[in-house]
Amino acid sequence: MAVNQGYELPCGRDLDALWDRLDSVDEHEATCPHCGTARESLLALREATAELVAEPDPVPPGLVGRIMSAVRAEARRGQMLDLPTPEPGRVEVSEAAVAVVLRYAADSAGDVRARRCRVRTVGVASDGGGIVEVELTLAVRLGNVAGAETLARVRERVTAAAAARVGLTLAKLDLLVEDVYEDGE
Repeated sequence: MAVNQGYELPCGRDLDALWDRLDSVDEHEATCPHCGTARESLLALREATAELVAEPDPVPPGLVGRIMSAVRAEARRGQMLDLPTPEPGRVEVSEAAVAVVLRYAADSAGDVRARRCRVRTVGVASDGGGIVEVELTLAVRLGNVAGAETLARVRERVTAAAAARVGLTLAKLDLLVEDVYEDGE
């Protein structure tokens, strides 16, 4: 099994070759400090990996549902939105791609997880870009006592991402809290 292709130790030995002979040391490797240090690290890596394989963490509740929700959202491209361009021509992006950017912006606010994001075109801005309405459903961390501040942070980040990362103007942003989650979920 190759660990890293083409990584040469300071002594000139290849790290892949050292990994392949991890259980049998030749004369050079037995005395070389570079090979010895690398070998110790590789043995620790192999041991840690074996421990992880032997005792896998249980699957967090709801993980499969969250993954499938994201897969279904990605599979539906949705309508295309026009983006502003500095030169004549046309650039389009799918509503689903915009939704991914906006969900990521919401997740970065902390104490929330974006769920569904619906983007709907409602007009065209003077720069040729789209004007959209967004409905974003969220799960809030259990114990979040600063709910209003958290939602204000989400609103700020989503609005900024729509303008700066995508080039769209938000006419309306509805934030719907539909669930709570515990740390570690």
